[in-house]
Amino acid sequence: MVGAAILDSVEHPTRVLAAQRAYPPALSGLWEFPGGKQEPGESAQDALVRECREELDVDVVLLDEVTPPAPEGWPLAGTAVMRVFVAVVTDAPTMDDAAGDPEALVRVGEDHLAVRWLPLADPAQILGLPWIPADLPIVAALLEMLRTE
Repeated sequence: MVGAAILDSVEHPTRVLAAQRAYPPALSGLWEFPGGKQEPGESAQDALVRECREELDVDVVLLDEVTPPAPEGWPLAGTAVMRVFVAVVTDAPTMDDAAGDPEALVRVGEDHLAVRWLPLADPAQILGLPWIPADLPIVAALLEMLRTE
């Protein structure tokens, strides 16, 4: 599995994108980083670029990986793992062009009920969302990573 912590800017990030799951029923309504499954023979980075195109209709540039606790990635259910990369959208208008609606910068596809840009200046708001439980340590690691950069 791969996920994208999409920021609104490379130089001065102020927001991160979260997506609300549409399915399966056990995860519906919970929040996550957009992403998906890596196909056989596909690198994690290529899979993530493809998934962002498919799910959000955007092209992204990947930056640093959110350092996982193990080389293979962040633990999920069972033996599954996820690699998460910080990314920025390359082909979208700016936040100013979105006329006050940052969600207009990305498409909400079939996989999600909603997307939301969350303010990095308010970690409590970000951590207060009902995240998929396996994603919460990744969110905390991302916030720490951005705080120390």
